Amino acid sequence: MSSIEVRPFQRSDRDQLTALVNAHIAAVIPGITVSVNAVMSQLEREPSEGIVDPWVVERRTLVAVERDAIAAGALLHCFGSDERVSDGYRNAGDIRWLVFGPESSAAADALIEGCIEAMDAWGVERQYAGCELPAPAAYGVSECWPHIRDLYLRHGFVHRGHLEIIYIAAVEDLPEGSAPPLPNLTVRRSLGVFGARFSAMLEDEVVGYIDVEIRGESDPRSRQFGWSDIGNLWVREDLRRRRIGTWLLGVAAGWLRLGGINRLLTYAWPNELDAIGFATANGFHELVRTERGWARDATV
Repeated sequence: MSSIEVRPFQRSDRDQLTALVNAHIAAVIPGITVSVNAVMSQLEREPSEGIVDPWVVERRTLVAVERDAIAAGALLHCFGSDERVSDGYRNAGDIRWLVFGPESSAAADALIEGCIEAMDAWGVERQYAGCELPAPAAYGVSECWPHIRDLYLRHGFVHRGHLEIIYIAAVEDLPEGSAPPLPNLTVRRSLGVFGARFSAMLEDEVVGYIDVEIRGESDPRSRQFGWSDIGNLWVREDLRRRRIGTWLLGVAAGWLRLGGINRLLTYAWPNELDAIGFATANGFHELVRTERGWARDATV
């Protein structure tokens, strides 16, 4: 049996570690890869996580080496214990992601033991786990990654959060932004929380809106351009089921087509029947399901 070494990440590991990350992304979403630069950036900081990332007081990347190759890798976060950190993250440790090939389970076992030892040494009160990779839809513990799920279960982690369904649509299959469904209804484009916001206006009142976020990064070696997701979709309760949401989706789709964006993602929990019904009625198909909110059992 070959020996396995668990050690801190070295810059020379970057290409093999990126290959492992991209292999996991490829199982979840088609046609997307991330560059070495994207992975290296995530090891240092995550500006897109504007609330949670500033709470991280220590980051550590570990790899498992077997037969002189990187067989597994993991990114760890230690969150601060001061008042600015929310209760759920205060004095917590997190396996931000852990990747390995299904054939490298022994290396993964050694690596996760090293992760747990590191979090124990930090003295954190809670230990979390997931697989938050720098690509759309590649987060949580995806149903496409049963080897990661089995690893977490073997080492005392349990799923305590929610199941999320990710839907995908080809923008060309989305509704057209035709005439407004109600008299005097107009649309206004503005800056939303995640990017462009399209608001349905009755006179001066906002009665609905949709936010769409363009996914991607500046590094041209990453294949993420052409993807977007719905950040928010809301219609005033008394005006629901009047096709305002479908109309807003069509308006947003027209905007995305102008920019060469050809795929749109949206999200729902299994009990959000209205959101699921809206998605499936408007050209979306289920892409994948993922379990969010894994934590280590304190009795282990």
